[in-house]
Amino acid sequence: MAFGINRRFLVAAGAALLAWGVGGSASAQAPTNLRFSAVFSEQDIRAEMMKRFGEEVKAQGFALQPYYGGTLFKQGTELVAMQRGNLEMGNIAPQDISNQIPAWSIVTSAYLFRDADHLKKVFASDVGQQLRKMASDQLGIHILGPTYFGARHVGLKPNKKINKPEDLAGIKLRMPGGDAWQFLGQSLGANPTPMAYAEVYTGLQTGAIDGQDNPLPNVQNMKFYEVMSQVALTSHLVGFDVLAVSNKVWNAMSPEKQAAFQAAADKAIEWSTQEHLKKETELAAFFKEKGLDVYTPDLKAFREFAQKKYLASDLAKGWQPGMLDKINAM
Repeated sequence: MAFGINRRFLVAAGAALLAWGVGGSASAQAPTNLRFSAVFSEQDIRAEMMKRFGEEVKAQGFALQPYYGGTLFKQGTELVAMQRGNLEMGNIAPQDISNQIPAWSIVTSAYLFRDADHLKKVFASDVGQQLRKMASDQLGIHILGPTYFGARHVGLKPNKKINKPEDLAGIKLRMPGGDAWQFLGQSLGANPTPMAYAEVYTGLQTGAIDGQDNPLPNVQNMKFYEVMSQVALTSHLVGFDVLAVSNKVWNAMSPEKQAAFQAAADKAIEWSTQEHLKKETELAAFFKEKGLDVYTPDLKAFREFAQKKYLASDLAKGWQPGMLDKINAM
């Protein structure tokens, strides 16, 4: 009798252990969901970048859930959502970071980066490590890298020719909200007007704004060229955001998983950068075919005007000593 009880006990216990083992294994293999928010559209090159990244990190046990066009979080709110634990990954504008870390405003200044390669070098340098550490320590996010999306140019609805900053006086130039963005508009000589990205087309169409500043791929994706007459190739800002993941997600990974995650991001970002560079060379001709006047203004005049504005501003007071010289020297 005792043997029967013990045998039944052992069989039941073995079945329970087996069930626990299967359930535990299934639970351990369940992918970690990564909600990703961005303001760019699903047709954007960077949407394909994220698709490629998502495929790469599947092997590390992650399931990317992308939300484009500001459908999950509006432009400028992604960072706060990550800080509150409501979002795992985001494409964050450096201007939004500079709102909380004044030292970051240096990378939002006009005519700082020369091109996409210079941008990459800076973020791979000691300066880049310093910027990343600030973001990690003060904001709780881990920066995977800068996502280049083209040099920003001024596109206008009026036919007024723009050659120097003085020619933009009184021009209502749409800029995203936030002090760094608004000051960028001022540094070009324009009258910056805050407006959501999704409202720009209608704003140009109705005359609520006279122009917008965006890289050429964005102008094509959002069809802004349909309600513009010209593009002044001011190249005033190397357009980039940063691909970031919350520290909570990053710190939960093993060193091996972090390395694989970072490698996937590097690979996807590099692909996206090259695609943007290729497309930029094609779009000037495309806009000319659409009837727009595409030309290069006096870049020396714009550069000197902008740099004087920045160095005399309160924004420059928050810059780390020596950082500007290091960036210029690279």
